[in-house]
Amino acid sequence: MAKYNGPVCRLCRREGMKLFLKGTRCYTKKCSFERRPTPPGQHGVRRRKMSDFGTQLREKQKIRRVYQVMERQFRRYFDVAETRPGVTGENLLRLLETRLDNVVFRMGYTASRRQARQLVNHGHFTVNGRVVTVPSIQVREADRIEVRESSRKSEYFKNIKESLRGAQRPDWLTVDADKFSGSILSQPRRDQMPLELNEQLVVEYYSR
Repeated sequence: MAKYNGPVCRLCRREGMKLFLKGTRCYTKKCSFERRPTPPGQHGVRRRKMSDFGTQLREKQKIRRVYQVMERQFRRYFDVAETRPGVTGENLLRLLETRLDNVVFRMGYTASRRQARQLVNHGHFTVNGRVVTVPSIQVREADRIEVRESSRKSEYFKNIKESLRGAQRPDWLTVDADKFSGSILSQPRRDQMPLELNEQLVVEYYSR
């Protein structure tokens, strides 16, 4: 499975905003974007005015990096979103939001999507009673996501139990912290997905 292995703080600086790729570190003074908000590289101090194409490209890259997907995989998501009824941009975000690794992150089990992907890869979660090790699978309405019985005894899950109770999560998800389980109540609406992302620019990018 292909993945980006470079410095993730560099990505935040390149996109000019926090992408919260390193979990709790992004909320502290150690955050690289807080210390150096300029783009990376020798000529990063000066920001040039971008063309329409550049703006569309940067938004596409930003969304792709937020959800931690590679270019070819992101394009496949867009192709699927185009074939579904409704607004293509919203369909694209909905497909990304309902990836298993993102759902695990949204439920409050991890501080970042990267960490959620690792836990799924290691087989700590089940979907409808079956162990799943593929972070990119799509979860659907009424699907039940649970921590494996054997994993609940680990120090990690014991330590996050209290924080899981107080975690903020979208209205389209429900979590029972005591049972380490949750489910999808409905497909997310646009107002329940990240508002700082402009998916229409991605549609314009691929439609050029």
